[in-house]
Amino acid sequence: MSVLLRVTDVRKYFPIREGLFFRKEVGRVHAVDGVSLEVRAGETLGIVGESGCGKSTLARCITGLYPVTSGSIEFDGAPLGAKGFRRDVQMIFQDPYGSLNPRRRIGSIIADPLVIHRIGTKTERRRRVQELMELVGLNPEHYNRFPAEFSGGQRQRIGIARALALRPRLVVCDEPVSALDVSIQAQVINLLKDLQAELGLTYVFIAHDLSVVRYVSDRVAVMYLGRIVEIAPGEDLYKVPKHPYTNALLSAASVADPDLSARRERIILTGDVPSPISPPAGCRFHTRCPKAMPRCVAEDPRLTPEGEHQAACHFPVQPGEHLGAETPQIQQESTEPTVGRTESGVDDEPDRRGD
Repeated sequence: MSVLLRVTDVRKYFPIREGLFFRKEVGRVHAVDGVSLEVRAGETLGIVGESGCGKSTLARCITGLYPVTSGSIEFDGAPLGAKGFRRDVQMIFQDPYGSLNPRRRIGSIIADPLVIHRIGTKTERRRRVQELMELVGLNPEHYNRFPAEFSGGQRQRIGIARALALRPRLVVCDEPVSALDVSIQAQVINLLKDLQAELGLTYVFIAHDLSVVRYVSDRVAVMYLGRIVEIAPGEDLYKVPKHPYTNALLSAASVADPDLSARRERIILTGDVPSPISPPAGCRFHTRCPKAMPRCVAEDPRLTPEGEHQAACHFPVQPGEHLGAETPQIQQESTEPTVGRTESGVDDEPDRRGD
């Protein structure tokens, strides 16, 4: 499949300012810090990670809602913002009510993209909106109702219809089911899969529910503190995760089988959670990683350049290896000298984190 979206070393920093008048910049939040990925036409790329890792910020950069601090984003070989980009890339937001104007009727909300791009007459737009409502499972006769008259799942369907109004090629789904009940989540997810098959859509699907991502995604990228630490085909990542952080995430995922859930060993991460204002040197996960060694503090790992399964880790988890919470977080490597690291605070790190 051809590459539809290419993200290259994208960074997005938010300035922290102080002062009443001059608003001097005193720091920056490194929300997205050097992300590179590719999305192929017709596939679903899932992006997972804990809250605050930069998933939603990356989504808004991809859709052009946030200007990037540095790096480049290309859609179908053209730079972000080229002619036709706004019609080809749309977004489904997390909050199905907050993303809809409560004072406007849903017919007008869904028709907005058509009005902005001057597509069709008023009668043609009304017909198109009713077709979209029927496509997503809404009653076209409810064209003149307000968002408050619909349930959460129905409001999310309204958001999906609005995103599809211009017949986009790429849809960025920013946690589209996290605010819905479990039974409604399944309906919306199945609707998205059916629409993808029918309309030939490409998805970037962002979520923190690993079971949902596994169901909808062809490939999965794992983010931690503004960076992608692992990316692989969905089944490969869930069966043989290589990065310690991915292993910890999967150990916390819910399992439908109670016997399997009881036998599974939960990986409890200890240590300090780093701040995105001042990320740690080297591997950003080393402050919480049970496999961390001095090399992880000194050298920043990169995603392996070859193969479909890539992990940014100096010491990836091997098949059958078990990560325990009691493992020291900075181990001594027999192949590297550790003289001089005590004064930098590395040797004392586990004691401080245990307080």
